[in-house]
Amino acid sequence: MKHCHCIFELIYFARPDSQIFGQNVYLCRKRLGRELAREYRPDVDLVMPFPDSGSYAAIGYAEESGIPFEMGMIRNHYVGRTFIQPTQPMRDFAVRVKLNPVKPLLEGKKVLIVEDSIIRGTTSRNRVKHLQGIGIKELHMVISCPPTMFPCPYGIDFSSKGELIATKKENEKAIAEFIGLDSLHYLTVEGMVKATGMPKECFCMACYTGDYPIAPPEKIDKFCMELK
Repeated sequence: MKHCHCIFELIYFARPDSQIFGQNVYLCRKRLGRELAREYRPDVDLVMPFPDSGSYAAIGYAEESGIPFEMGMIRNHYVGRTFIQPTQPMRDFAVRVKLNPVKPLLEGKKVLIVEDSIIRGTTSRNRVKHLQGIGIKELHMVISCPPTMFPCPYGIDFSSKGELIATKKENEKAIAEFIGLDSLHYLTVEGMVKATGMPKECFCMACYTGDYPIAPPEKIDKFCMELK
């Protein structure tokens, strides 16, 4: 049986102070941000994350690019992760109360947002809408992983292919328009793997590539139907 590590643990799920797969998660996420800066660097005034999960990639992006890093959004720490909320209304409500912008810092600026992932697109869209009303000049976004194109049958909560924004929109430009951005760039698979410092064969990257190492027997019929 092929043994593969879930690369999404390094990108999103694991605690940043964790040591997993022989890697320090914090340092790996900074390297993801550095790879993003090497791939895509629009003309902006500052780099900021949507805290907390995008923070470490944003630090790496700022260090590599030389663009100032700022905490332009302040997180309410009494609200949990939004994309794993069970219903869309619950996710929307959590987004509204989770983050608040620092208006004097962002007003009139060209801003680059660093995010760790976009799954359905609704969370990012609501966050960007929240920012658009404070007078930001331009909004760009970079994502520290490739587009999530395929469902995960192994326990991550994006099981339906129809939920995934990258399968509904034909390219980065279309996704950017849906979210309300001036531009959008996803990290390439090659850049993501390079940032881990490990061979690609070590990882399950099925949500990006469609190459599933194993399909659980109890889910295979439904799973195959969703891939059609």
